Amino acid sequence: MTEFWEKAFNNKQEMWGMNPAQSAELTKNFFVEKKIKNILIPGIGYGRNAQPFIANEIVVTGIEISKTAIELAKKHYGTALNIFHGSVTKMPFDDKKYDGIFCYALIHLFDNEERKKLINDCYHQLNENGYMIFTAINKYAPQFGQGKLISKDRYEIYKGAKIFYYDRESVKFEFEKYGLFEITEEDENQPMYLIKCKKVKILPTT
Repeated sequence: MTEFWEKAFNNKQEMWGMNPAQSAELTKNFFVEKKIKNILIPGIGYGRNAQPFIANEIVVTGIEISKTAIELAKKHYGTALNIFHGSVTKMPFDDKKYDGIFCYALIHLFDNEERKKLINDCYHQLNENGYMIFTAINKYAPQFGQGKLISKDRYEIYKGAKIFYYDRESVKFEFEKYGLFEITEEDENQPMYLIKCKKVKILPTT
């Protein structure tokens, strides 16, 4: 995964442009309404989705696996961003609790156990009454079912890109015990779900 993203950012730099995703704007509006003061963005890339939060005086911390992407983020945003270098599979990188977490187009890149760990790690870095919002590609994507089948609903469409395609049932299965309260459909050049969760109580340890 490190090699894949380092190569991608080296070759394509700001590959998605500098405008934030529509889901980032929607999440910003929601976080502003809820008076969220600080957030964590796992897989922050070069920072384009941090823009709307920074503009609304929300303190942003990121996690990013690619050193090149971090250098690009620093070039564009300077000290406005604090970014931990490493894989989100190694969370947590600090013991801080956040009011909000925004995880854009990341969760579907992992296998079952990695997805479970990421959701759990994000939840445990939330303050009580905090919110975490994920976007995830779904089965309406035109490439669903193409490429090499890795496991149920997970395909490798080209080398290094293994994608799990969600439906509403799999969203509920993975997120329902983490305060899931809303699933909406968004089009981000791919059909995606916008998944909202609220931390209403501390989960019992098992």
